[in-house]
Amino acid sequence: MDSLAALALPDLWDRLTGTQPDPALWVVIVTLAAALAVVVPHAAWRISRNAVTIAHEGGHGLIALLTGRQLTGIRLHSDTSGLTVSRGKPYGLGMILTAAAGYTAPSLLGLGGAALLVAGRITLLLWVATALLVVMLVMIRNAYGVLTVVLAGGAFLLVSWLTGPQVQAAFAYAVVWFLLLGGVRPPFELQSKRSRGGAGDSDADQLSRLTHVPAGLWLFLFHAVSVCSLIGGGRWLLEG
Repeated sequence: MDSLAALALPDLWDRLTGTQPDPALWVVIVTLAAALAVVVPHAAWRISRNAVTIAHEGGHGLIALLTGRQLTGIRLHSDTSGLTVSRGKPYGLGMILTAAAGYTAPSLLGLGGAALLVAGRITLLLWVATALLVVMLVMIRNAYGVLTVVLAGGAFLLVSWLTGPQVQAAFAYAVVWFLLLGGVRPPFELQSKRSRGGAGDSDADQLSRLTHVPAGLWLFLFHAVSVCSLIGGGRWLLEG
């Protein structure tokens, strides 16, 4: 048993830290088209937006922990809304960064994923994503949230363990394209709701109260991060 473990661990480490060959350009284009197909049509977006909500609430939770706040729980709802609750000072830099992390998280995760892919770290990306979902699962406080995170984590785990390099590459590129494209749409949805007098307690409005900066400027920041991430990350993927 010990000898098997000694042989397995180096192999596992090599798989994690090694590089994998870039997929053909047609694979990159097909995964881009697949991501567009689940982001642009409204019917598909109503379902796929759940994955963006996982990234959104995960961003709130991760930054809350990194800034020293106490993360008490995350809820994900079937209407694709979510709620992350943390304890700490209701003001200050930590609270501002935590509030700003939600709408920027999907795009920044996509940008980071694109950087890993162009470096050939496909397996590392899949494992890091799986680890983040496992950590998030510990903090989920409702059944629907548990279900969605388990399904997402299971997909990453199955692909990383049971499929070959080509399938892993296609899956990883599809996920990164989805995050880059899916990160663009929520700020526009928030802008639309606010123009109709809704979403009065949105992240942008909370940030406005925390910083005395107009909510519209925070909304502009969300747009800038998502669009710049899409342009930069998309260029890396297409030229990689």
